[in-house]
Amino acid sequence: MRIDTLQPAEGAKTPAKRLGRGIGSGLGKTSGKGHKGQWARSGGGVRPGFEGGQMPMHRRVPKRGFHNKWATKYTIINLSQLAELPAGTVVDFEYVAANSLAKEVKGSAGLKVLGNGELKSALTVKAAKFSESAKAAIEKAGGSAEVTE
Repeated sequence: MRIDTLQPAEGAKTPAKRLGRGIGSGLGKTSGKGHKGQWARSGGGVRPGFEGGQMPMHRRVPKRGFHNKWATKYTIINLSQLAELPAGTVVDFEYVAANSLAKEVKGSAGLKVLGNGELKSALTVKAAKFSESAKAAIEKAGGSAEVTE
């Protein structure tokens, strides 16, 4: 292969439409724009979202809520997901990610443990945040809840 023989893949480049080049081209006279009107003019047409003057959809539909783009996103895990783990297991963010215990771990600021479910085995849980019920349940089972950064 030589640099002077390189060319795009078949069908990757389409030739430009040659407008106004005679009736035989199919794009002669009005160049595919029809007769007169807004769409035939230079710079013609309407902006995206314009609905002919009626109240557009983005103004008709009410806006609700607020999305805080600075909010800290944690990976959430419940005690019910830790219930089957053997005693003495050290559960941290890396363990949760490696064993697919949480639905989504991408883009997370750490682990947050919630108290839904029962815990019977003594585990060492290292997380950024704990709910009060989760912390109490882990310590009641004989484990420890360590807050990490």
